[in-house]
Amino acid sequence: MKAITLYDVALLAGVSYQTVSRVINDAEHVSSRTREKVRQAMEELHYVPNRGAQQLAGKRTRTLGLITTDLALHAPSQIASAVKSRAVEQGASVLISMVQQPEQCQAALQELLAQRVEGLLVNVPLEDAQAEQLQVMASPVPVLFLDVSPSAQVNSLVFNAVQGASLGAEHLISLGQTRIALLSGPESSVSARMRLAGWKATLAQAGLEAIAVAQGDWSAASGYEKGHQLLSGTEQPEAILVANDQMALGVMRACAEKGIAIPGQIAVVGFDDTADSAWFSPPLTTIRQAFRDAGERSVEWLLRPERTKTCWQVQLPVTLIARRSTAPRTVDQADREELAQKLRSLALMAEKLARG
Repeated sequence: MKAITLYDVALLAGVSYQTVSRVINDAEHVSSRTREKVRQAMEELHYVPNRGAQQLAGKRTRTLGLITTDLALHAPSQIASAVKSRAVEQGASVLISMVQQPEQCQAALQELLAQRVEGLLVNVPLEDAQAEQLQVMASPVPVLFLDVSPSAQVNSLVFNAVQGASLGAEHLISLGQTRIALLSGPESSVSARMRLAGWKATLAQAGLEAIAVAQGDWSAASGYEKGHQLLSGTEQPEAILVANDQMALGVMRACAEKGIAIPGQIAVVGFDDTADSAWFSPPLTTIRQAFRDAGERSVEWLLRPERTKTCWQVQLPVTLIARRSTAPRTVDQADREELAQKLRSLALMAEKLARG
C-alpha cells in the first residue's frame, strides 16, 4: 500500500503543500477554517506526521526524554508508566533511555538531546556533582532529577526517604520491638543510603542499635539471600526493616523456610507499597510512595511554559501502610505456629531416619 504523504493531504484539503506543513507545525498565519480542512483531510486519510522529519527540520515536537534505571524494578517502571501516560494527555511523547550505571547518563543525555527533546527526566541514583554536571550539559533544556539528595543544586522531585525510614522504625518501636535488623539497598543508591541513615537515627533516638545490617541489590533474590544471613546470626531479630518491597518478599520466603512465623516470631516492614505487597502472605506493612503522582508532576513541570530560574526542589511525603506482617500474634496463632513448628521438626527427623 502506498504511504500517505503531505501532498495527498494537500490535494484532498484543496490547499498547498506548504499550508499543510504550516498546520502540522502549528505555524501562525493560517486561518482556523483552513486548519480544520487540513485536519479533517489528515483524519480521513489516516495520515500521521513524520516526527523524525520534524526533528531534522528543527521544529518543536513536544518530546520529553527519560533516562532511567532497570524497568524490571517496580519504582522505575511505575514512574515511567506515569510519565508516558501524562505526556500523552498533554499532547507530548516520551523517548526512554535505560542505563545500568550512573556513568552512562552522559551518553544517554547527549543521545536524547540530539533528538531535540524539550525536557529531560533523570530517574537514576546520582551523587550531587554528577547531577549538577548533567544539568549544565543539558542547558538550556530543562532537566528534572528524581533520585538525588536534597542537597544537590539541581531541579529535583524526590520522596522524603528519611521521613519514610523514621515511620517504619517508629512503627516497630511502638510495638515493643527492640531487636531490629536492617536490610538496606545498594551503597550506590542515594535513596538507599538515606533510608539506612533514617533507620539508624530513629533507633538511636529510642536508645536502640540495629542488631545486624545487610545490603541487597533491590531484587527479591537478594532479599532471600540476605534474609537467611540476618536470620542466622547469634541474636535472632524480632523485626526486619527492608529498603524495598521486592527484597521484603525474599526475606519473607527465607523466614518461611526457617519456620519463623510472620507475624508473631518476627515482624517485617518494606518500603514502596508495590501493587502486590497487599497480596503477600501475610500482607506486607510498608511505606507508600506515590510513584504515579511523582511521574505526573514531573511531566507537568517540564511542559510548564514558564519556570523560575532558581532550582525547583520538592520533597514528596510518604505514608505508613500497616498490614499483618507487623500485627501482634494472637493466642490461637501462637498455638497453631507452635504445632506447625513441632510438625516440621518431626518431618525433618523422619527424613533423616529414612536416609539412614
